[in-house]
Amino acid sequence: MSTPIRASSILPGRREDIELHTADGLRLVGELALPLDREPAATLVCLHPLPTHGGMMDSHVFRKAAWRLPALADLAVLRFNTRGTSSVRGTSEGAFDNAVGERFDVAAAIEHAEFHELPNIWLVGWSFGTDLVLKYGCDPAVAGAILLSPPLRYSAPEDLAVWAESGKPLVALVPEFDDYLRPEEARERFAAVPQAEVLGVPGAKHLWVGDAETVLDEIVRRVNPAVPTPLPTTWDGPVETGDVSAYADRTVASFADTPVPGPEQRRAG
Repeated sequence: MSTPIRASSILPGRREDIELHTADGLRLVGELALPLDREPAATLVCLHPLPTHGGMMDSHVFRKAAWRLPALADLAVLRFNTRGTSSVRGTSEGAFDNAVGERFDVAAAIEHAEFHELPNIWLVGWSFGTDLVLKYGCDPAVAGAILLSPPLRYSAPEDLAVWAESGKPLVALVPEFDDYLRPEEARERFAAVPQAEVLGVPGAKHLWVGDAETVLDEIVRRVNPAVPTPLPTTWDGPVETGDVSAYADRTVASFADTPVPGPEQRRAG
């Protein structure tokens, strides 16, 4: 019997709590989700939105990725809380460092995936996480990167230049009604990276509320193109139900439109 896949649906997979250890001595909490009975075809390392505005490893797109994509797309999904960030999984040591100390967090996540021989590592950043990808993610172990709602707030032209020189695939999913960077300007800014693909998503907003399925489809198209998309909306087999009530306020309200310091056009989560 087919069961509709809902926001709270947890499809079969192997899930384990993990700890990342940074070069500057911090312990970060996270989770690795793997296909239930086979090896993954590729790996997503997820970098969440701004923690001072509610971003965390359980921000809804990443939570849905971890709950669905091991079963639907043969992907490993590594999520973690950057320094000082809390979620139900726990709180990572340290304190938010305005995209400076977080360079060690990105390196620790990539190293964990590499050490455990996870294949075809792709970084997936969302908002603040996209700046971490651009600044620190162009690593030899990384195959490419996907940027969700990139504000280009902390990253600089020289970071784009590194990606341009690498030739690694860089895909930006930009909401039509983003609060910080919309598709037309994004295409102008990312023109510095010849191989960058900027995809405007009609009707979408910065938080992707109501558009998570579109995001997951686009991720799977790039990372494991052998899997047909759009992904199924029903599942034949066992389905668990996760508790999403703890995140209702943080997913939408907490980091939606709260101003943060910085130039007007660069405010973002």
